[in-house]
This record gives sequence, C-alpha cells and structure tokens, in this order.
Amino acid sequence: MPSTRALAIELGVSRTTITAAYEQLVAEGFLVTSMGRAARVAAPLAASAPPTSHNTSRNRPPPLLSEFGRCVAGLTLPGLPPVEPVAIDFRYGAVASRDFPSLAWRRAYQAEMLHQPRSICYIAPEGDDALRRAVQGYLARARGLSCDAGQVVVVHGSQQAIDLCARLLLGPEDTFVFEDPGYLMARRCFEATGARLLATPVDEHGLNTAHLPTDSRVRLAYVTPSHQFPLGGVLPVGRRMELLQWAQRRQAWIVEDDYDGEFRYGQRPIDALRSIDVDDRVIYIGTFSKTLSPQLRLGYLVLPADLVSVFRQTKQLADRHAPVLDQRVLASLIDSGVYERHVRRVRRENEQRRAVLLDAVARHLGANACITGTAAGLHAVLWLLGLRSEDEPALVAACRGEDVGVYPVSPLFAKPSSGPGTRPAGMIMGYAGLTQQEIERGIRILAAVVGRWHS
Repeated sequence: MPSTRALAIELGVSRTTITAAYEQLVAEGFLVTSMGRAARVAAPLAASAPPTSHNTSRNRPPPLLSEFGRCVAGLTLPGLPPVEPVAIDFRYGAVASRDFPSLAWRRAYQAEMLHQPRSICYIAPEGDDALRRAVQGYLARARGLSCDAGQVVVVHGSQQAIDLCARLLLGPEDTFVFEDPGYLMARRCFEATGARLLATPVDEHGLNTAHLPTDSRVRLAYVTPSHQFPLGGVLPVGRRMELLQWAQRRQAWIVEDDYDGEFRYGQRPIDALRSIDVDDRVIYIGTFSKTLSPQLRLGYLVLPADLVSVFRQTKQLADRHAPVLDQRVLASLIDSGVYERHVRRVRRENEQRRAVLLDAVARHLGANACITGTAAGLHAVLWLLGLRSEDEPALVAACRGEDVGVYPVSPLFAKPSSGPGTRPAGMIMGYAGLTQQEIERGIRILAAVVGRWHS
C-alpha cells in the first residue's frame, strides 16, 4: 500500500483522514502494519461470486426452523391496521387518546426523573417492587383478588403474558381448551407450541362448561370470564365453580384473561375468577392497555406459587424486564389514587359512548340487527340479521369505501359454521376510541350500507 503521506497528496485530502482510514482497515483485518514497513494487504481476499440472477433467493431451499418456528410459519395472524386510516374506526382494542391522563402522567414522570439513582442497571425480571406492591393493593380493592406481591410478574402487555403461559405450560403432545369464538392472538400463541386445540363453545353466559373435555392430555384452559371475548357473556358463579373443579380433577391450569374487567356498567365489576380459586390453579392476566393505552405495553401476571420461579426466569431470558421508568410512574399513580379516579372517569365516558351506540343501532338498524355483550367491556357484537356470515368481507369493504371501519366476528371462530346461512353476519364494534358524534354517524353510514343489501 502507498504511504499515508503519498496517498494524501495523490487524493488531495488531509493525511489525518488517510491515517484514520488505514487504522480502520487494520482494525477490521484488511491491512497489516509493522514498525518500519509499509502497510500491506492482510491476505488475498476472495471476491464474492456474482449472482446468477435476481431471483437467487427463490431457488434456495426453505430455511431450517425449530419445531416452534415451523408452527409459527404455518399460522395466519391478524393483519395490521390498514395504511390508509378511516375517519370513523370501530376497531376493538383502541382507546381514545384524549382519555389518557396526560397531565398526571407527565407530573409523575418528571418526579421520577428527579429521583433517578446515580447509576442505572437492570432490575429483577419480575418487575419493579413498587409497581408489584401497587398492583397487589389495586387488585384487592378493584377485583376482589388477594395475592402476595411476590406472585406478581410485570410483562409487556397481556400478549407477552399469554406467550409465556403457552411456552411454559404446553408442548406438542398436549391439548388446550379455548373459547369458541375467542381471542385469535391468544389461540395462535397456544397453537404455536404444537399443542392441539380443543375448541369449546360459548353462549350468552360465556364458556359452556358442560362441554369441557375429558382428554387426559389437556393441560390448560384459556378463558375470559368477566367479559367473554368477543361475545360479551359474564361467566356465572355456577360455571366458575365447575371450571375450577374440572381443572383440579385434571391438574390443568386455567389462564384467566381479565382484559377489560374494570368496565362493567350499572353495577360494580364482577370479581376475578382467581378470587375464588382455592386450589391455586388459576393464572390471572391483567393489563393497562384498556384503562390507559395499548401503546404503553404494560401488563402483569398473578401466578400460582409453584410457577413463580420459572416464569421469572423465562421473563429474564425473553427481555430482562419491562421499562423501569414507566413502571415507577404507574406505581406512583396507583399509590396516589390518581389511577383509580382515572378508571372511574373513563368508565363513565365509555358508558355514555355505549348508550349512544345502543340508541343509534335501535334507531338506524331497528329490526335488522341486534347487539349483544353490552353489559361490560369496551366493545359489543352487532348481529345483522338479514345478512349471512359469508357477507362479512363484502360488508367490511363497502363500509371502508364509506370511510367507516368495521370488523367481522367470523375469523374468531375456530370451527366454521356448519353450513351457509347458519349464522348471521356479525361485526365487533369497539367504541372506546370514538366520540359520541362519530359513533352516531358511523352507525348511520353502516345502516345505509346494510340497507342497500335489503333493497
């Protein structure tokens, strides 16, 4: 190689620049230098073979994946929100940004920033002690659930909680009970383990415990007893006891997803299933996605004592821990009472939105529709009696053409309807992210679209 001085003169640049470039090439192993000798190329470098075509990757064999990877590759997951948003979106799981307690959050955040330690390091995988104690107290007050703070593990939203349950409790030789219809992303998590699905029907009261299987390989049942997703039933105490007794006989775990249990209208929220579990078979999942924001990605597990250690270790392997500053801010809001006042306020707001939805459906759709699952939660299911389930995709497309987003219920059924026309078209109508005016206008547009089907 030429000397740094000669190359700098030849290229018309600073010798310092050439020296820095040489040092980088030496560090990367391309050049070798020694005292009193010119830099030289480290070794002959084989040139990459030119690609034979632009479609080389298409000719490669499929990648070798683990059994888990093969299961995941074969799954169909829900699509992401469309790139082009609609003006009125009845997407379930969305909440109104204006409902977020921005001022209280900012104050608590700033206060926590002032108390930052001299050094920053990892914390325990199960989460910040302050938040786990705050969750313990909150669950006792709001959900009738008594536990130790040591049983609480903070996670990245309920989806990570479900994934941890699937990975730790199921294998390819196992089976699992799942509500039909039910939360698709949870079903996919369990299916990704290779375990076999036992779809169990639900009715207006939630999971039909008369259909619980006797399969000796069943290891887990996933349920949403406080507000069945998506149909909205609330599991009565008789069925809750039957489910707990079934789990005890089979030595199976119950995963209770309490995704929006704080939102019950007209009476206090139903206590959690875990609150009456005397055999320690229930894994409780809570989330702050519906009360604060789905983008916060904070949730928690309340675990049976036998599972705490392995869940902590798996959480540590997955991502060390959830964001610490957000955990401490949230703990501050809970301890101060701000969080529970916020939940009460948002519950009132959503009760008003729900009332507007029910009134608009009655006025604009009348006998052509019925709406179910409205006693609790942040969504309802709108059944369009004059349309078939096969019409759902066309109806979704027609509404999107009118700048309204609606979402079909059929993809949430594990078992397809037994024949054409056996189930009416159904739409899951989330209302927590909309104003009352948007709900009214959206239902009016939906009714006009439906009216064209009947004309």
